[in-house]
Order: sequence, then C-alpha cells, then structure tokens
Amino acid sequence: MWKNKNVWILLIGDFIAGLGLWLGIIGNLEFMQEKVPSDFLKAAILAAGLLAGVAFGPLAGRITDQTSKKKVMLIAGFARTVGVIFMLIAIQTGSIWWMIVFLIFIQVSAAFYFPALQAAIPLVVDEKDLLQLNGIYMNASSLSRVLGTAVAGIFLVVMSLSMLYVASLVAYLGLFILTWFLSFDEKLAVQASEEETPAKTNFKDLFPVLKGLPIVFMTLVMTLVPLLFIGGFNLIVINISELQNSSAIKSWLYTAEGLSFMIGAFFVKQISRKSSPYTILFFCSFMIGLSQLLLYLADIPMMAVFAFAVFGFSVGCFFPTAATIFQTRVPKDYHGRFFSFRNMLERLIFQVILLITGFLLDAVGLPFMTVTFGSFSLLMTIIFYIRYRRQLAEEKSEASTRAV
Repeated sequence: MWKNKNVWILLIGDFIAGLGLWLGIIGNLEFMQEKVPSDFLKAAILAAGLLAGVAFGPLAGRITDQTSKKKVMLIAGFARTVGVIFMLIAIQTGSIWWMIVFLIFIQVSAAFYFPALQAAIPLVVDEKDLLQLNGIYMNASSLSRVLGTAVAGIFLVVMSLSMLYVASLVAYLGLFILTWFLSFDEKLAVQASEEETPAKTNFKDLFPVLKGLPIVFMTLVMTLVPLLFIGGFNLIVINISELQNSSAIKSWLYTAEGLSFMIGAFFVKQISRKSSPYTILFFCSFMIGLSQLLLYLADIPMMAVFAFAVFGFSVGCFFPTAATIFQTRVPKDYHGRFFSFRNMLERLIFQVILLITGFLLDAVGLPFMTVTFGSFSLLMTIIFYIRYRRQLAEEKSEASTRAV
C-alpha cells in the first residue's frame, strides 16, 4: 500500500486541505469578532454556508457517481481556491457579505470534494488495506486540525489577517496541483454509471439500497452516538473550564482527545485482526457512552481528562471502522450518492445537537446533560446490538435450512 503514489497524494492532499481549512476557520472567527457584535448573527453567517453545502448535496452525489472522481475533486479544489479570493476582498472592504460568498464557495466545494474523496479511496487500495488507510487518513485530518489551529494562532500574532488567508490560498492551490497527479482506474465505474437508466441515477434511489443493507443502515444511525459528543464538543470544553475555574484545562482536554484519537486510529488495524468490524463498532459505541457518563464528575480534573482520552481513542477506532463498512458494503455505483447523503446527514445532525447541547447546558447543567447523552448512547448501542445478534441468528437459521 505504501508504494502506491495515490495513497500518498490523498493523505498529503487531505493534510494540506486541513491546514488551509483550519487557517480559514480561525481567520473567520477573528474577522467576525471585529465586524459582528452579535453571537446570533455570527451563528447565522456560519449557517448560511453550511445550508448551501447541504442544498448541493444531492447534486454532488449524482455527479460523483456519473463522472470521474478525480475530475470532481479538481473542479471542487479549483472552486475552493477561487473562494479564498472573496475573503480577501471581504477583508479589504470590511464587508460581511463578501465573507458570506466565501463561506458558500467553501461549503459547496466541500459538498462535492469529500464524497468524491471517500468514493476514490476504495479505488486506490485493495479491500484488505481499507481499514488501515481509513485510520491513517483520519490521523492526517486530526493532525492537520491540531497544527492548523496552532499555526493560525501564531500567524495572527506575527502577520495580518490577509496574509493568513494568503497562506490558506497557497495550501488549497497545493492540494489542487497534487490532485492532478492522481491516477487510478475508474473507467469501469464511470462506464457502469453512464449505462444506467435515467431513473436509476436519481439521488432518491439510494434509499431502497440502504433498506436492503440493514448493516449499513445500522452503522449510519450509530454514528449519532459520537456526534452527540462531537456536536457540542467546544461548549462542553468551555463549561468544564468554567466548572473547574481553570483556563489550562481546555488545552489538556483537547490534547488528551487529539492524541488518543490518533492512537486509536493507528491501532484499529491491529485490533481488527482479532475482532470483527461490528464487534469494534459496538464496543467503541459503548465506550463513547461511558465517557459521556464519566463527565458527571467533570469537576475533577483527572476524571475530565480521562473521559476525553477514552472518547478520543474510541472515536479513533469507530470512524475508520464505520468508513470501511460503508466502502465495502455499499455498491460502488452508489458511493458518490451515499457519501454525499452521509455528509448532509452529519451536518444537519451536528447543528441540531449543537442547539440541544446549548439548551440543556442552560436548562439542567453539564452533569445532568452528560448523563442524559450517555444514557441515550448506551441504550442505542444495546438496542442495535440486540438487533444485530438477532439478525445473525436469522441468517444462520436460513443458511442451515437451505443446507438441509
């Protein structure tokens, strides 16, 4: 796998894109802090870009399935690079409207780029290497998040906001150039998509496929468990900091979660040699629920750090495993539409959970909110585990009946 240049291009490209993304995010917050006094307006501005990305999701899925993944990634990468120019105009003019145009460009390009990337991964490596590549890919994303936020903080001290976005522009341009060097055989996949009937290329035709793949549907719903934590992650960190009256605890929590995530994503391949993907999925889901319950004792510094470390390791194993299940069980002709639908679903759920987290933190406080989320996560895990075991028993029964 490591001799495959496509693997290196995808990993390095994602790392560069992540750096550019987080440089831009920190820049956005800095710009809005100067120009937008209302927190509600800040949220509305960020939501505008997000909703644009969701709106283009179905189109992105169809196009990804019908055309070359590389071509989709190149066009999305070019649009993302051009989008940064609008943010530079926003800084020069002091106009928040140009920033909204920038956010729409970035989110719409992401709506096309990431489904194409996820659909391309199974085309560049053998199925046996998918889990390992997914783990390493998520480590590259996590590392770019950590370095991107740190570098952005340093850049804001030593250079102007405009230069921060110029650095982001250079990162996106580097990704665009790297994408040109991708070379993998997708002629058969594109040919198959082109030969499909027009009715079969609709985005809605994905749903009967999901209905016929209960394992995929179950995995898709189970991603709600880590999202319950991730959706309100920053709000939870802020509340723990206030609860302990410590600013330093924030960095300890982010560090514990980030390092544990990378360790989990690194070791998931070794764990998969002894356990099935579904065993890993259920165990990690259970541990995520447990980490939420542990935050009932978030006023104790070591307990809070331990809970975040447990969560980070569990998520580091959970997401590569889930991604591998999706890539191997969903037919390749539907990969673009499926990953587009998944991205849309996660974006919407993320926003809903963020609002619910904020409401519960105000209404009942951090300890009871984490118990509520943790109990819901454990209950969901137990219900799906029982359904999974029942389905296995039915399949064995059917197989033995056919054998007789």
